Amino acid sequence: MQTMIRGAILALIMLMMAPMAMAESTSTLEKIRKSGKLVLGTAGTMPPMTRQLKSGEVIGFDIDLATAMAKLMNVELEIKVMPLDTLVPALKEGQVDIVISNLTMNPQRNMDVAFVGPYLTSGKCLISKTATLAKAKEVTQVTQSIAVLKGSTSEMWAKAFMPKADLVLVDSNALGAQMIIENKVSALLSEYPTCALMTSAHQEDGFISAFSNLTYEPIGIALPADDAHFINWTRNFMQRMQVTNSLKMLAEKWLSDLKGVQ
Repeated sequence: MQTMIRGAILALIMLMMAPMAMAESTSTLEKIRKSGKLVLGTAGTMPPMTRQLKSGEVIGFDIDLATAMAKLMNVELEIKVMPLDTLVPALKEGQVDIVISNLTMNPQRNMDVAFVGPYLTSGKCLISKTATLAKAKEVTQVTQSIAVLKGSTSEMWAKAFMPKADLVLVDSNALGAQMIIENKVSALLSEYPTCALMTSAHQEDGFISAFSNLTYEPIGIALPADDAHFINWTRNFMQRMQVTNSLKMLAEKWLSDLKGVQ
């Protein structure tokens, strides 16, 4: 009898504590408001979307977008630069509040996090010093060494559609470009904005690229999967950016010389 009474009392205490535990949990927006900062996760390796300078400053389309979010929240923006393949885990673990890093909204990532967007659509392309390779249409037959950003959709796509290629995983697209210059790889596979910018920046190195319509790359903002309020806020934010032509202005600032990007 005493055991039953103790069990009933314990169950009652746990039932009474449950609402208190729920009350203590806060949404991401409440966390941001209390801390006074929006913590952004980004790779900093994908110009012109996100790029870390030698000084440590991070710039790009994605950074300006996150800055606009922080201003409308009336908080500071804190930027955490980390490898691309660690961004989604960091968001899930609460190390960052949001991820904006030229991140493709693919089904695999969407299983772990929520997405708002796309705010940009693009596709894959190859950078090379060899015209026939850069403009290759039968990518399944490519056998040369191809650099791809580790943890990116380019890596996944290359493994699926370029089975004969010798894939070299790199930590940044800039490193992949340098490997082309040094003839360590034949090409770099990436998204069109990166390809176009690097081709323009490395004209003296003979870089050429070709846009591929084989892929659809919807780029979005990654958010905690279970926070409806934050997702709702971000959707409304993006609608405001669209209606006020703010997204268009960002595109003109960072992507005005690029074609094939919407």
